[in-house]
Amino acid sequence: MSTAKSDDLETNWLSSAEQRAWRAHLAAHKLLEHRLDRELQGFGLSLNDYEILVNLSESPGHRMRMSDLAEATIQSRSRLSHQIARMEVSGLVARESCPDDRRGTFAVLTEHGWETMQRVAPLHVANVRYHLIDRLTPELVEAIEVAYTPVVKHLLRLRAEERN
Repeated sequence: MSTAKSDDLETNWLSSAEQRAWRAHLAAHKLLEHRLDRELQGFGLSLNDYEILVNLSESPGHRMRMSDLAEATIQSRSRLSHQIARMEVSGLVARESCPDDRRGTFAVLTEHGWETMQRVAPLHVANVRYHLIDRLTPELVEAIEVAYTPVVKHLLRLRAEERN
């Protein structure tokens, strides 16, 4: 099934409980993202920068093809390219040509990027713990994973279909 269109179906309004859950999700997501982004600003990073640094730091050779990095960070290639350009100016990443694919480009974590990641990651993890994990019981943490996993799988499947 593709995304619903207003003229395709009769409105199935959210129940009060569903509406509260939806609005709580929206508020929590926006507030948490804003807070974490703000806390990274002291290091000259945005939350998007940090996500890129994490992906590169966890990749073999601290490098990823730009197309794979765009997928991993759920960004368009164009948006990622602009983001990487800003991060290059800061010395956090560099671009390198792919030796086996002339059209391909790698984003590579620089030494400065790696040092920044090592300095920032403990604080970021502490902030995630403080603002989210510590507010929840272990059962609720598990429930979030259980609840969101099928949503993520569904949305990734739709995303892949849109590209085909």
